[in-house]
Amino acid sequence: MKAKLCPIILIFCCAFVQSQNYWQQAADYKMTVDMDVESFQYAGNQELLYTNNSPDSLNKVFYHLYFNAFQPGSQMAIRVKNGKDKNGRFKVDLDELKKEEIGYLNISNLKQDGTLLKYELSETILEVSLSAPLAPGESTLLTLDFEGQVPKLIRRAGRNSDEGVALSMAQWYPKMAEYDYEGWNAEPYLGREFHGVWGSFDVTLTLDKNYAVAASGYLQNPKRVGHGYSNKKGKAKKGKLKWHFIAPQVHDFTWSADPEYIHDIYPGPNGVDLHFFYKDNPPYNERWKKLQPLTADLMRFYNQTIGPYPYKQYTVAQGGDGGMEYAMLTLITGEREFGSLVGVTAHELAHSWFQFVLATNEMKYEWMDEGFTTYISTIATDKILNENKVFPLENTYNNYLYLANSGKEQPQQTNANRYDYNFAYEITAYSKGAVFLSQLGYIIGEDKLAQTLKEYYRLFKFKHPVPNDFRRVAERVSGIQLRWYLTDWTQTTNTIDYSINGIDEREDKAVLQLERIGSMPMPLEILVNYKDGKSEIHYIPIPLMRGEKSNPYDMEWVVHQDWAWANPRYQLVLSRPKSEVIDVFIDPTFYLADVNRDNNTFYNPE
Repeated sequence: MKAKLCPIILIFCCAFVQSQNYWQQAADYKMTVDMDVESFQYAGNQELLYTNNSPDSLNKVFYHLYFNAFQPGSQMAIRVKNGKDKNGRFKVDLDELKKEEIGYLNISNLKQDGTLLKYELSETILEVSLSAPLAPGESTLLTLDFEGQVPKLIRRAGRNSDEGVALSMAQWYPKMAEYDYEGWNAEPYLGREFHGVWGSFDVTLTLDKNYAVAASGYLQNPKRVGHGYSNKKGKAKKGKLKWHFIAPQVHDFTWSADPEYIHDIYPGPNGVDLHFFYKDNPPYNERWKKLQPLTADLMRFYNQTIGPYPYKQYTVAQGGDGGMEYAMLTLITGEREFGSLVGVTAHELAHSWFQFVLATNEMKYEWMDEGFTTYISTIATDKILNENKVFPLENTYNNYLYLANSGKEQPQQTNANRYDYNFAYEITAYSKGAVFLSQLGYIIGEDKLAQTLKEYYRLFKFKHPVPNDFRRVAERVSGIQLRWYLTDWTQTTNTIDYSINGIDEREDKAVLQLERIGSMPMPLEILVNYKDGKSEIHYIPIPLMRGEKSNPYDMEWVVHQDWAWANPRYQLVLSRPKSEVIDVFIDPTFYLADVNRDNNTFYNPE
């Protein structure tokens, strides 16, 4: 069945492409799955209505078969061992997995509109030749059968976690690869990031009656499965139940299951139901109870600072390793101190905005996902837990500064699989990505950054934004040009390093001798304290900005001539003589990620 889009929709799509130069594919899944909880093997079938909104005719499609990576000798197994440092996220040696412990995902009976298709398997990538080209604006129905085995829990997904969760089902189904303006995103899975097609999921899971299931989407048959119960005593119940879920306008579907899950529902903001699934394991139960109202507070904070959460349900489920975000759900380890439980929940919940609504390509721009999430969740945790830190992002900055001074940094736009050092990837994605946002507030003003985040969400929710999309929003909001910032920060390893080399006097006026040592230009805010108790901020813009930030301080703000990048030195003339100066500080806020702060301060010996 090859269907054409109706004329009205097609006209709208064409107009949108012409005006915005943007399009995205659509994939609507219907799957039925039967899980054997004894062998950890499962079988199912999939119907996938795939819509080609691109301007290209497609002769082939690609699927991800992620579970095939969890095997001895896989590309992921090799990559884990040949990195220049140990990847601490892998606790198990893939090459030592037994046959019954490996993961796999096999497909058969693959058809396009009823016609059998030819395909070629390359471990985690399935390349499929279509029986007929899929023209722009057309849809086609792809059907297949699949069978898989859940691996020993290794990375995000698997069975029998260290905390005893039976099933953590992420990356478990044949998933259509994304086709965008750069072509097919069909790289092998090496344990890092993802990119998915927007669509909907209609999933029916069949498994033993004594299991409770947490999943993406809305449960369609709660009365049938007794949703809300917890099988605390773990009594076996004969037979199986079907769990039917629908997840609209998402780009992934994940679930977990366990016979000892406790299931709580807590009212969240704007009518959102917050679901919590966790093992019946005192003393952690009490912490999971305390987590629930704070999760509601966190969602309220993100609603206010980014934009409204667009679904009516969100689930926090114990499972997986560490914490990992998915559509309408997160899997986290649950045996934690309370502060850690809140912190990881804050981070993964923030991903519901930065990745599962603003769906950047994590393989290319993981810093827009992990970094933006780290920034907003760090601030949210500080507020919700009433920590009231003077500088909540201090550790984040310190991580970046460590990397920048290590000699092992690679540009932030490096493909997620191409980092030589795992620690460099982690810091670049999380910490340097967060510093990008924090430092942007330093450049354009905190108020303009806040407006930028809201406008970015409004314009690009349910799309696949790229760095330039965010930059252009920030430019429109602030009136400041930012290409130089995006380029230097994300495409190079240039560093920021400014120095106060001394203070002279000319015609009864103090003259600060400043130097740019690092290759990356930045505007400067310089605090000068005088002996009479007065202070003032001296602001030096750079011409690349084509604009200036407004005064964010409750003190005098003196704007000086721009400092051009080509000139490594600058003389800052003050209005008072040298003898009246006590001390001088470059960037009193610490928001400037200067790699050597030892040369940012001057104390007048006079």
